[in-house]
Amino acid sequence: MTDETYASGRAARQDPLGSARLVRLSKWVSLRLRHNPAGIGLDLDPHGWAAVDELISASARHGVRFTRADLDAVVADNDKQRFEYDAAGLLIRARQGHSIPVDLGYADAAPPDELFHGTSARTLPTIRSGGLLPMRRHDVHLSPDRETARRVGARHGPPVILTVDAAAMARDGHTFRVTGNGVWLTAAVPAAYLHEDAGPDAVR
Repeated sequence: MTDETYASGRAARQDPLGSARLVRLSKWVSLRLRHNPAGIGLDLDPHGWAAVDELISASARHGVRFTRADLDAVVADNDKQRFEYDAAGLLIRARQGHSIPVDLGYADAAPPDELFHGTSARTLPTIRSGGLLPMRRHDVHLSPDRETARRVGARHGPPVILTVDAAAMARDGHTFRVTGNGVWLTAAVPAAYLHEDAGPDAVR
């Protein structure tokens, strides 16, 4: 990544260019906290936490310079609330989506009767035959409502919303956990528990 200095949080919100830079910063932080901390020599503890000061200094050594205020803006303004600080504000981690080994410490939780997954039409043949799989992540990510799932699916093209019979899965012994930003996690969703939403985003 080329050398770049990010605008302060307030300036970024006032200036579209600054906002675009903060989007890139969010992607950078996601890369380092979820997938490749070792690429900049950043240490995560077993639960995915990194020292804020170390994240800032390690990034700067690799040409990505930002302030604590910039990082605060990323944590506060990210639309999916992907990141969180510890109670003291000294550590930061991603709430889910890791491809590296971490134990996020989320306890099993009883899911609502239905959960939702947003995807694109091109993935449907695979999902219909094999269900939802975590792929490179630790878990399948499910949304608590259709609108959130629609936004997730829209990142990949016109969205398709799948409804998950979470109540039936729980009765059959599948376990669920929920993150601090409301994302539900489960190891996999077999195709038998899925149906395509009959709402406006359904494929006909």
